[in-house]
Amino acid sequence: MPLSAHVPRQPLHHRNISARGYKRDDGLFEVEGHLVDTKAYSFKLRSGERLAGEPVHEMWLRITYDTSMTIIDAEAISDAHPYPGFCGEITPHYRAMIGWSMRPGFSAKVRETFGATKGCTHLTDLISVLATTAYQNLAGQLPSNPEKKPFPIDGCHALASNAAAVATFYPQWYRGDAPVDQSGNGDQTNP
Repeated sequence: MPLSAHVPRQPLHHRNISARGYKRDDGLFEVEGHLVDTKAYSFKLRSGERLAGEPVHEMWLRITYDTSMTIIDAEAISDAHPYPGFCGEITPHYRAMIGWSMRPGFSAKVRETFGATKGCTHLTDLISVLATTAYQNLAGQLPSNPEKKPFPIDGCHALASNAAAVATFYPQWYRGDAPVDQSGNGDQTNP
């Protein structure tokens, strides 16, 4: 279902973020993100003119990780940015993620390490997109353990352990007060 109708308007800015997940032939996994910002009009930066449709920002980030969500490698590239010779200098710093685990506490560590003047705002924003893509990338790739609480439970409002969705799809993990149908009609694998 699309958003409601909008009033007439003129396009100004377009940010396109794509994220893709892969399983490598060596058994590791990768997520790759691409961010592109363009304007619908030409404008001047201190570093020169940008034509309409020409990228103001174009950045790539790849994270290689294993089944435990531990980062094995990280690579950042900045192909377009407002301050050539300066913005792209920070990209090697993103290798600091090597050895980190994309588990609870990861986002705080990202902000602490790459926030404000310690990183590039756009590359740092891309990390959170890739972290969630990394989880989705593993869905269905690993054997499920029926004794272990599925990752998505308590990760969002719909899958709070006391929510009706958990009662319906994951009845053994339901912690609410309402009676539950123990049939477990839903898919028991992580989404």
